[in-house]
Amino acid sequence: MSLGNFSFRWRLHLLPVLVWLGALACVVVLFSRRSQRFEVLGMARGQVRQVAATCTGRLTDIRVDLFEKVDAGQTLAVINTVLENESILEAELKSQLDAATAEIEHLMAQLVPTQEALMAEKADREINLAVEMRRFLVDADQTRLQILALKAQIASDRVLLADLAAEVNITEALLKEDAVAPYELQKAKTQHDSLAKKVQENETLLAQTEADLVEAKQRLDDFALHQLEHPSVDSALEVIRKEIRVQEKLVHGLVEQLEALKARRVIELKAPFAGVVISIQGRANQAILRRPGEDVIRQADEVVRAGDSILAVAELKPSEIVAYVSETQLGLVQEKTPVEIVKNRPPEQKTQCQVDYIGPALELMPEQLWRNPAVPQWGRPIIIRIPEGLELVAGELVGIRTL
Repeated sequence: MSLGNFSFRWRLHLLPVLVWLGALACVVVLFSRRSQRFEVLGMARGQVRQVAATCTGRLTDIRVDLFEKVDAGQTLAVINTVLENESILEAELKSQLDAATAEIEHLMAQLVPTQEALMAEKADREINLAVEMRRFLVDADQTRLQILALKAQIASDRVLLADLAAEVNITEALLKEDAVAPYELQKAKTQHDSLAKKVQENETLLAQTEADLVEAKQRLDDFALHQLEHPSVDSALEVIRKEIRVQEKLVHGLVEQLEALKARRVIELKAPFAGVVISIQGRANQAILRRPGEDVIRQADEVVRAGDSILAVAELKPSEIVAYVSETQLGLVQEKTPVEIVKNRPPEQKTQCQVDYIGPALELMPEQLWRNPAVPQWGRPIIIRIPEGLELVAGELVGIRTL
């Protein structure tokens, strides 16, 4: 065989080897480039807020139903903070207030005969100024007692007025549900308005009586320049005045306690934002997607403690996408990494955005993202804000790949 023929045949055998090596290099390059990208599934989710009791009390009203849409600031539930022991305290305070009122009436009954006795002694007194002085004192005392009686009555009526207002609110809610007749609401409003009018009239009368007391004291001070001392009568009146001052302090303290009790009696829990009432019973392997309060919704008449969840409100539209990066992909994604979101549900959409947050550790993925439903998977969570124009529903799966 000549040298030229051997060289030609060697070249013919070398050509397939070179072609094969070139193809192998292309495959290696393609696999290398593909290994520098990742493709995962993500799940759309929205903001969820739990609505919790701010203090211990009894749920008197739940004004929304499961999956009902609510507006920001809408009242969701009403808590009555007056529990059984506080109801007993309220009854005791009202009883003490009634006793103080009775004592005021007793003091007023004592003032009348005292005044009559003073008037009977008028003929025996040498100077009419002393009689006039005592009359001014009695007028001032009677005006003060009338003020105390009005304050006690107004405080008692305000407590009852708060109860009637709560009854009107509950009756309105029941009327919307056709649980009561319109007559019941009209009856409750009539009672409330009648008592409110009475309280307003008594407050007007109280203001006028306090003005009368100022005038009586002024007349007393002006007349004091001509006062004559009569120790025996003045001592008797001073005893009554001391009792009046004691009752005045007692009534003032009782009124303050009743007002404080009424002020913190009813608490309304409102929606933090516009959304829908939810009650999601998540499973153990979905703990990452559950937020506090999602598996809770309480009922009326239940007693709750401060911090207990009543219900939860979720956004109508999701605001973020959560996905999980496997251990082999940990080095391929960082914060600000550009990605492409692919929605396969019609209408199909593709949009570009970036990774906003990356979780610090590997976590159990939700079951919807497992490749095999029988084999749990773990991954490092990443969060991507849903860009404008991408229409998703909570729980919808989307494709995510790096650019």
